[in-house]
Amino acid sequence: MSAASPSQPFITARKSLNSISDLLAGAPDAEMTVVLKAIQVLSCWRRPYTATSGFSVASISTTKSTPRYLAASDRFPTSSPSTSRSLRATRVYATRSELNSESSSPSVSVHSLGVVKRVNFCQWCGGPTKHEIPDGEEKMRAICTLCGKIAYQNPKMVVGCIIEHEKKVLLCKRNIEPSYGLWTLPAGYMEIGESAAEGAIRETWEEAGAEVEVLSPFAQLDIPLIGQTYIMFLAKLRKPHFSPGPESLDCQLFALDDIPFESLAFSSILVTLNLYIEDVKIGRPRFHYGTINKRPGSSPSDIRAYSLDHHLQS
Repeated sequence: MSAASPSQPFITARKSLNSISDLLAGAPDAEMTVVLKAIQVLSCWRRPYTATSGFSVASISTTKSTPRYLAASDRFPTSSPSTSRSLRATRVYATRSELNSESSSPSVSVHSLGVVKRVNFCQWCGGPTKHEIPDGEEKMRAICTLCGKIAYQNPKMVVGCIIEHEKKVLLCKRNIEPSYGLWTLPAGYMEIGESAAEGAIRETWEEAGAEVEVLSPFAQLDIPLIGQTYIMFLAKLRKPHFSPGPESLDCQLFALDDIPFESLAFSSILVTLNLYIEDVKIGRPRFHYGTINKRPGSSPSDIRAYSLDHHLQS
């Protein structure tokens, strides 16, 4: 007998759903709950992702003639004028012992179709959902047909650090997809129960084995296409020691002229480092806000296919 194809579990699940649906009409409430739970489990069966899933990871390479520093208009293509406003930076400090050593966070993943995920079943009771615009709102939501609760999908908060040490910055080479083998700043998803600064310190420890002191907020970068907001902090090493964590292949301090711009992982990291270099050139740190908009039809691995819009700086 030949091995079962990857699509057979999916086909079986669909046939089971068709059979189960006939039981719903006259079933008592208790039986209906069991049936709905079964449908929920069966609907979670999916084909495994393959190389044709629509996501690709590629290293961006440049020739030796490519300039390290591009003109500001080339680094930050923008469709709106810059506006300055006064913002006061704050100083935040935390030690490793103040963090939850058991907490973990998924690494930054700029790996999305840029659409709201369809929610078919209620996360509270397992009931089927309908997709409507609730009264007083403007967006389509998943509403449970049994308990009436609404499933809201909100952006993810990503926090990280630009770590300065002897006129160099600390970068990590990724040991996970997406963007395996490419360089990034230590950053990741903020956890429930921690502040943005605490999350940035924790992520730096997890990815770079470095204890840092956060000096000031540096940038907030919104990426609407993938539902992420980056909060980046300026920080310094509390001890001159660092080593790659499980999600990193390597960690290195780079002089500004040696930053591997041809092999950075994400557009957000490219923008952050370019903003930092501009601040170093003028001799003072500023706080930056902007929206990173990917060009329509561009590949997630093309980190230069973006515009930096609504750029504000202190």
